[in-house]
Amino acid sequence: PNQEPKLHKMFVEDFRRGDLKRTIQRDFRDLKEFMLNEERRLKLQQLGRFRRWFYMSWWFLKTLFFKLTPARRFLVALSLFLFFMQDNFNVSSSGFRVNFNFGPLSGILLLFVLMLELKDKLLAHEELEAGQAVQRALMPPRSPDVPGWRIWLFTRSANEVGGDLVDFIKISPKRFAVAVGDVAGKGLRAALLTAKLQATLRALAPDFTSLPLLGAKLNEIFNRDSLPTLFASLLYFEFEENGSLRFVNAGHLPPV
Repeated sequence: PNQEPKLHKMFVEDFRRGDLKRTIQRDFRDLKEFMLNEERRLKLQQLGRFRRWFYMSWWFLKTLFFKLTPARRFLVALSLFLFFMQDNFNVSSSGFRVNFNFGPLSGILLLFVLMLELKDKLLAHEELEAGQAVQRALMPPRSPDVPGWRIWLFTRSANEVGGDLVDFIKISPKRFAVAVGDVAGKGLRAALLTAKLQATLRALAPDFTSLPLLGAKLNEIFNRDSLPTLFASLLYFEFEENGSLRFVNAGHLPPV
């Protein structure tokens, strides 16, 4: 079994990599992109440095509270309350005196919430890895064997899963098809709709000899079953071993 790395060695390796500053800056940019909407980002550009940091800190904290569950929101609020309280809380009675320091308790509560959020992130990452495995299973062979043609197919998502579609369909022994498409957006939402589009195309392609009619039917089904704010583009080729080629372009980049 793999042994966990020693904690002090892990910190030493982190410092030796030499990219901590760049990584922190990149994480901070990603945090602003995630936490702030376009209106707030534009407002920050109009503020001075001090006011900008004050507003940004408040908006970060406010957005954090909105995104937490009610129980975790309460724990974070309690930890902040304890942190800003007087460091030592004294209780005296009949010569008996007890001092309470809430600083460590505040840190423990924040660490507990952080561990819960990390657990959620790791579970989501495992689900994305499972989705990535499904997308790989749906990928066609990289070099399909088609008489008279040389074909090479490849795609790689920017994230674990994505909305890019590359597919190969053997419609009949002498009729073949390649599809290249893109569902708007990234991540799991786009990946699910891509799988839906791929399955629909594979089911309909053998029944249509007219490519415009095939495109119209795909458009009808995708528009019916997808979210109203999303769209997809598709480039669909059909070719035969005798060298004939025809295609339909549904909003995609022109083929070269």
